Amino acid sequence: MFISFEGLDGSGKTTQAQLLGRRLEAEGRDVVLTREPGGTELGEAIRGLLLHGGDVAPWAEAALYAASRAQHVDEVIRPALERGAVVVCDRYIDSSLAYQGIARDLGLEPVLELNLAAVGGLLPDRTFLLELAQEDAAARMGAERDRIEREDDCFRVRVEDAYRVLAQRFPERILSLDGSRPADELAGEIAKEVDGALRSGS
Repeated sequence: MFISFEGLDGSGKTTQAQLLGRRLEAEGRDVVLTREPGGTELGEAIRGLLLHGGDVAPWAEAALYAASRAQHVDEVIRPALERGAVVVCDRYIDSSLAYQGIARDLGLEPVLELNLAAVGGLLPDRTFLLELAQEDAAARMGAERDRIEREDDCFRVRVEDAYRVLAQRFPERILSLDGSRPADELAGEIAKEVDGALRSGS
C-alpha cells in the first residue's frame, strides 16, 4: 500500500506520517517512511537546490521536483511496493500540482502530465490532506525557513486553495482532514482508515 501526506508547511503532515509509520512498524509490518523532495542521494541533492538555493524559475522548479520524484519511485518506492511493504511518503505528486501547477500558474494538467510520465503513472492508494488555514500553519513554523516557506501570505493562500481543488478533483484518493485537531486524535482516524484499507486490500 502506498500512502502520502499533503498540506501546507506547518500543517502537521510530517508528524502524522511519522506516527503512522511507527504504528505500522509496531504491528510488525514492513514500512518504508520517506519524504519528498529527497528519499535518495540524488533527491537529497535536488532538495538542497530547491529549498536552500537561489531563485528557481517555475518550470525549472517543477522539472527538478519531477526529476527527484522519478529517482525516488525507481530506487525506493516501487521496489518497496513490489516486495509488499507499506510506503508512507511525506509529500508526493499532489505537492507539485498544488505549488507549481496551481499556485505558480503552470497549469494543473501540464504538471500532472509531467509527473505521471516521471513516475510511470504511480499514484498513492490513499492521500491524507491536512487542511489548516495558512496563518495557523505559518504560526507553527520556526524562524528558520527554507525558500518555499519564505513565500508570502498570498502564495500560501493560493496553495491552501489549490489543495481544496485537488481534493475535489481526486475524491477517490484524497481524504481531507482538519489539521487543527489534536495530533493523537488525527493519528487515530488515519490509522483506522489505513487499517480498513489494508484489511480490504484496497
